[in-house]
Amino acid sequence: MSEESPGARSSPLRFVRHPLVLAGLAVVVIALAFGAYWFQPWKLFTNTTVEEAPPTVAAAQQTPGAPPQGPQVVSRGELVSQEHDTTGTVQLLRLPDDSMVVRVEDLNTSDGPELKVWLTDAPVTPGVDGAGVFDDGRWVDLGSLKGNRGSANYPVPAGTDIDGLTSVSIWCDRFNVSFGAAELTPV
Repeated sequence: MSEESPGARSSPLRFVRHPLVLAGLAVVVIALAFGAYWFQPWKLFTNTTVEEAPPTVAAAQQTPGAPPQGPQVVSRGELVSQEHDTTGTVQLLRLPDDSMVVRVEDLNTSDGPELKVWLTDAPVTPGVDGAGVFDDGRWVDLGSLKGNRGSANYPVPAGTDIDGLTSVSIWCDRFNVSFGAAELTPV
């Protein structure tokens, strides 16, 4: 029987401790952490439902004896799918105080990172080919999407010139694509 020298036997941990292997593992861990932050893959499995009532006029603003005033529908449209399957309706409402609100009803889309509601001048084309055009022209950010399911109101900032803004997009600011959009048709 021959005797082995103490360092002749190779430990499996010796390979793992090699500087290149440790550097490689560090790169993989950092890449996975960055990918999780950037893509937020868990949002494929999450939903946020919101059910806001349509905007109304406070009773104190109503003239006694006059018929109740409410929001007037200026334009409306049906959401079409673009980067993700999206359904629902959109209305541009003018309130009695002359302020404007975009109302999204019965929305059903995917959850995603940095979703916004935009009022834009871009034409709406169903499908992925038309999903990236909404930041090419004029657009107004109405704020973060409140939920990827249900109905919500998005006030148009005071003083916004809405002339030429003919569509609404559920916009993913992280990846510069529209999940879905609606062409607004005047009523």
